[in-house]
Amino acid sequence: QVQLVESGGGLVQAGGSLRLSCAGSGRTFSDYAIGWFRQAPGKEREFVGAIKWSGSSTFYADSVKGRFTISRDNAKKTVYLQMNSLKPEDTAVYYCAAAGGLLPPATSNDYLYWGQGTQVTVSS
Repeated sequence: QVQLVESGGGLVQAGGSLRLSCAGSGRTFSDYAIGWFRQAPGKEREFVGAIKWSGSSTFYADSVKGRFTISRDNAKKTVYLQMNSLKPEDTAVYYCAAAGGLLPPATSNDYLYWGQGTQVTVSS
């Protein structure tokens, strides 16, 4: 089993940057792909991006490609979401989640473990 805790959210002006962290616990953390999702008020949870268990591959939604970067440090059991050039439409609660398998899925139903979320607010 894996427990996940997100941190690093906050309020930032448009064009600014934030780095979110997803800290994991459990001996098998490095066995899991980690995905990032977000949910804005009144909207469905959407896929932001994901990283393979090894860190060798990353995947991004078109809406964040070129602005967001996911990385991981398995020794620290932590995955990072670096968000640059933030826009007001990036405002949401951001969640990290863990999934098994060779490639990280893009659908939330395929993720086994979830963090509690961290709020990101981008002001215009």
